Amino acid sequence: MNSRMVTRFRNGFSRFAVSLAALFAIAVFSSSSLAAETGFIRVNQLGYEAGSRSRAYLMAAHPHSGGVFHVQDSHGANIYTAPVGASLGSWGNFTVYALDFSVNECDTYSIEVEGPFSGVSPTFKIAHPEDLYARALKNALSFYQNERDGENFIKSPLRTAPAHLNDEHASVYSSPQFDPDDNILGTLVPTGKSIDASGGWWDAGDYLKFVQTHSYVVALMLIGVRDFPNQMGSGAPASSNFTPEAKFGLRWLQKMWDDDTQTLYYQVGIGTDFLDDPDTLSDHDLWRLPQTDDTAGGSDPTLRYIRNRPVFLAGRAGSKISPNLAGRLAADFAECFQIFRDSDKNFANQCLLSAEHIFSLADTSPTGDLLTTAPFDFYGENIGTTWSLAPRNSTSLWPAPAELSPQISRTQRPGSISAPPRTGPINIFPARAMPATRSISMTSAALPTSS
Repeated sequence: MNSRMVTRFRNGFSRFAVSLAALFAIAVFSSSSLAAETGFIRVNQLGYEAGSRSRAYLMAAHPHSGGVFHVQDSHGANIYTAPVGASLGSWGNFTVYALDFSVNECDTYSIEVEGPFSGVSPTFKIAHPEDLYARALKNALSFYQNERDGENFIKSPLRTAPAHLNDEHASVYSSPQFDPDDNILGTLVPTGKSIDASGGWWDAGDYLKFVQTHSYVVALMLIGVRDFPNQMGSGAPASSNFTPEAKFGLRWLQKMWDDDTQTLYYQVGIGTDFLDDPDTLSDHDLWRLPQTDDTAGGSDPTLRYIRNRPVFLAGRAGSKISPNLAGRLAADFAECFQIFRDSDKNFANQCLLSAEHIFSLADTSPTGDLLTTAPFDFYGENIGTTWSLAPRNSTSLWPAPAELSPQISRTQRPGSISAPPRTGPINIFPARAMPATRSISMTSAALPTSS
């Protein structure tokens, strides 16, 4: 090694040693700081509305009394001080205490607790609703746009090609049976029918498509478009206008509900394996880009359900529909009518007819598991814990079936339907409904909290 190389090595090592020492000092300082914190403070990461009744949570290792907390602004000044609130019960090994506060000024804040348990929260925003939720709405819309399946995908850095075009001619199968480990029993039984099941959104991190999750998402999108038009509807910037995306979701639901035969299909694709045929692969067995599925493995029989994804039948034509799916689908199509009756009358009228037909077929006396997904425990739902048309559920769709739509009868055709009022004959809100307002505003204490 020559002298120049030795010098470069020594200089480089010196810089490395200094950096390592700095990192060690930071680690020691952080450890000391963490050791001093004996409680954990959980805040709403999205933030809180200015002037609202807001809540954070102190999580302590065991019950205690006493202590105060301070809400500090970006300059470290105490803006709000109050005693730690009453115990709210336990969460795991922690006792949880309420930290209730209200701050009017918009800024970045943190919460510090002093007393038997101490701690400092992550920083959070306090802002007006239109600022607080704007980024989250844009991110949410972008997520669904990137989850689009079929030919009408939206090009982005994450999406470069359409996927699952074979879904346009998907074969229909009876609902499979599963063992306790969610393995499919026997083979899939075809009905001899095929449908166009293309489009829709994938389910989170895989490429399956479920009416169960779609119906929930479409309902919330349409509520936002209808009740908060300046944030999620026609008055919002294109980057947070959910109207086209909600319509995209509705069009897929229309494919999964055949209104002519009154037949419901509830799932596209399989995510678990076969007990007696472990070589046949399902969606969850593979990491791949979605556009490769249509030709995956050529003619390899173990990949046949990747290339040609099965569609599952909810029941024979005209049969009763599980109340969780009936409730949300009827709500989806009723909201569709409310929102599109002026801009797309034919589409809106067909939605209203579908809402009535699905509503009338709801199974209001279900037994056993509700129909959700295959297998059931992908997204299990029970009476009393879901939007449904079951009478025992306090959040069931309102009003009663006989009051569904006084404007429409089964003999009327779409062109003769008169429009219901703005509040509509179908309302998916529970008894404690959130009123329509001009600006998105939620009580921050009711929002999920995490750190």
